[in-house]
Amino acid sequence: MTFDETYRAAFGFTDPALDVGRVLREGSPAAELAVKIPLRMMNRHGLIAGSTGTGKTRTLQLIAEDLSRNGVPVFLADVKGDLAGMCVQGESNERLNARRVHPAEAFPVEFFSLTGNRGIQLRATVSSFGPVLLGKVLDLTDVQQSVLAMVFKYCDDRRMPLLDFDDLRDVLNYLVTDGKDDLKQYGGMSAATVGVLVRKMVELEQQGAAKFFGEPELDINDLMRAVPTQNGIRGIVNILSLADVQDKPRLYSTFLMWLLGQFYFKMPEAGDPDKPKLVFFFDEAHQLFDDASSALVEHIEQVARLIRSKGIGVFFITQTPKDVDEDVLAQLGNRVQHAIRAFTPKDAKNIKATASTFPPSEHVDVPKSLTSLGIGEALVSVLDPKGVPTPVAPAQVLAPSSWMSAIDDAQYQRVISASTLNAKYSTAINRESAHEILQAKLAKSAEAEPPQPSEGDDFDWRQSAPAARSTSRRKSTTLSTSGARRSSRSTAERVFESAARGVANQVGHEAVRALKRGLLGMLKF
Repeated sequence: MTFDETYRAAFGFTDPALDVGRVLREGSPAAELAVKIPLRMMNRHGLIAGSTGTGKTRTLQLIAEDLSRNGVPVFLADVKGDLAGMCVQGESNERLNARRVHPAEAFPVEFFSLTGNRGIQLRATVSSFGPVLLGKVLDLTDVQQSVLAMVFKYCDDRRMPLLDFDDLRDVLNYLVTDGKDDLKQYGGMSAATVGVLVRKMVELEQQGAAKFFGEPELDINDLMRAVPTQNGIRGIVNILSLADVQDKPRLYSTFLMWLLGQFYFKMPEAGDPDKPKLVFFFDEAHQLFDDASSALVEHIEQVARLIRSKGIGVFFITQTPKDVDEDVLAQLGNRVQHAIRAFTPKDAKNIKATASTFPPSEHVDVPKSLTSLGIGEALVSVLDPKGVPTPVAPAQVLAPSSWMSAIDDAQYQRVISASTLNAKYSTAINRESAHEILQAKLAKSAEAEPPQPSEGDDFDWRQSAPAARSTSRRKSTTLSTSGARRSSRSTAERVFESAARGVANQVGHEAVRALKRGLLGMLKF
């Protein structure tokens, strides 16, 4: 087939689709040759790649806008702050309007933040985050990771929710002092390892990131809304503002993976819907895979492969396909590849590797095109409505309709103040958790039924009874003050079981109704 026939056949389908751009014919956009992504194929995932400054962010913005027009909510990470302008109508001029198929428009936006700056505070409990992802955030070794997993198992078995770092710190300290015997069935751990874990937690707290761990935890249903606007029904554009934590890539990349896991575990099976329920844009994706353990990479691949059936689409945004693990890359059916600038021998290798990931083309010299594409131009290959990859198309990407730059703090605050979610998440909840419940149970047991110490047991329950919980929620470093050894069925263990039942009653079903962990070591509800 001729050049025009090839791309007319590839993108001539009439199914609902997102308009990405126009095919470049001899360097100029052909108005009659549209490049589109079928809406129902957006949950087959995708990749937006290219060197810095080639147009990745604007392509992301364009696709997010078109999804919103189709009533599909999106969640995207704004690392540099230049996606925040989606809440403002874009500039209108002759040059931009010539590259648009929709007029300038503002979109309904919710701003979120991991620190509470420039967005509604996001939180997750330590328990739901799980040991695998938390280990990634804390940059733990394999040995330290295994110890952390053991601590989570210990707490899960006793229905002791870990809500924040205070809870985790207290459990760690307890298990290397008075609770040593409780760990025998799990294998035990050294005080030195616990010391490392606590120091790494302190480092994260000093960076201000520990505000993320706690409650109220994010409800994913709040991200999956569509609202009426003057232009019709629009899916909410949920923007995670990361400008203030862009130097903490482990934290935000791991949070994004936690959020994906939440969608996987909590969303019902959707089959093969006509349009996705939500599309998730994972910016700076290489940060997730850098130094990732083989176990974490395997979990990521499983989530990417299985979450499609929940109606969730995932797009990774990075510089080259090599930044994404091969098994994950194999799950990405839609590709928008911007230019790769070759300045070093390593860059040249990247070009060759990137070209090899595209299907063969009789009309496009992929390696040559990768270095000659201009800003806002890309090689595009997507899945057609039948799920078949289209031929690689050189395209000029359309211009977004919303503002293509950052906004000031006043605009952030106007959007946040007007949000119906602000009141729900702005105030932290310090309800009782494992630490307080155990202390109360130990105190009550000591008063009601003081145990008779056996030979060699010098544990003094009355002297170690804990004080009442303080309003500032500053917790002691251990749950008791004695280092006594207890028998295999001591009063302390019975108190633990009683406390566990108390947790189930006081914490509520949401946290503990089924403490089972699945992919990524996350809680399954």
